[in-house]
Amino acid sequence: MCNAFAIVTPSERHTTVKGMQNYRPISAFSFLGRYRLIDFPVSNLSNSGVDRIQVYVSQNPRSLAEHLSDGRVYNINSKKGKLQLLFNQDSVENDIYNTDVQSYASNIDIIKRQPQDYVIITPGYMVFRQDFSALLDEHVKSGADVTLLYHKVNNAKEHFRNLTYLTVNRQKGVKSIEPNLGNINDRNIFMSTYVMKKDLLIELVAKAQKASSMFNLISILNLESDSLDIRGYQHKGYFSAIYDFRSYYEANLELLDQEKAFDLFGQEDWPIYTVTTDSCPVHYYDCSSVTNSMIANGSRIYGTVENSIIGRGVEIKSGAVIRNSVILGHSTIEENVVLENQVIDKWAHILEGRKIISPADDPGYIRRDDTI
Repeated sequence: MCNAFAIVTPSERHTTVKGMQNYRPISAFSFLGRYRLIDFPVSNLSNSGVDRIQVYVSQNPRSLAEHLSDGRVYNINSKKGKLQLLFNQDSVENDIYNTDVQSYASNIDIIKRQPQDYVIITPGYMVFRQDFSALLDEHVKSGADVTLLYHKVNNAKEHFRNLTYLTVNRQKGVKSIEPNLGNINDRNIFMSTYVMKKDLLIELVAKAQKASSMFNLISILNLESDSLDIRGYQHKGYFSAIYDFRSYYEANLELLDQEKAFDLFGQEDWPIYTVTTDSCPVHYYDCSSVTNSMIANGSRIYGTVENSIIGRGVEIKSGAVIRNSVILGHSTIEENVVLENQVIDKWAHILEGRKIISPADDPGYIRRDDTI
């Protein structure tokens, strides 16, 4: 087992998915029809031998609590390990006070009681595969105070806006940590993943609170950068970040590419765990036509589905045409409906003959439990 416990952080102020986030935290979002976003960091940690995991949440915790349960689905031994859901109520005074540092400070006694020497902090709103035991080993070997995980991208002008990027030297030392303003394509996007000693985290939280109520963890690292040895560690493989509505939509659909999907899921000894259901397999009727799509169990398909993600228990009736869309669980699409470039939230009902078409670069959203 790793000599580290883990913290899975909630979304930050600059990560807002309008509409969907009204009902659940980003980490509880449905993904690819059968997963939740939280499944990826917790599965990575479990597969890495980390069996003490704290998941932080501040708003609408019910769906996340139900999904995580006691952690058994993630192969976490309840006798030796522990999966905890920890809370920090968002400030109603001003959103500037809602920081990761505030979350840690609210639960600092629990952090102090962890027996492990190191802490791995990783977000609940990014999708990637990472062996955290290898990352921890590299951190210890380097002698660094803090190691930050980053991913090289060549599309930072159009994507990852307002996320953070790192400038690193040839020795992987971090020279600067700055917000991505979209002025250069090639960036080292910071994956909001840190490795450090537990005692250093406790010290940084205290310093951040003293410096400013607005400070988050990356702010205090910037302030203390002259006295700390901060290193970068490059992640390789599939990576996506859910920081707004469009990024959620695009992250779902881009994994219809088999090469990208294999990059994320193709390692046999690295399963992505999730809660399973005992519903029947998908039923494709004679009048159905399905191409390049992922359809979860319990769904019934009479119509046409192209380049789309369909969640559990969805019914798409005859004559309906679904293109480039993400339909969450238990929604009903009536006959002769046409949907293009849409995200349909859970339990929605689209009435017969409706045509809802949005531009590919500005997908539409149908609210949860809504009737259109």
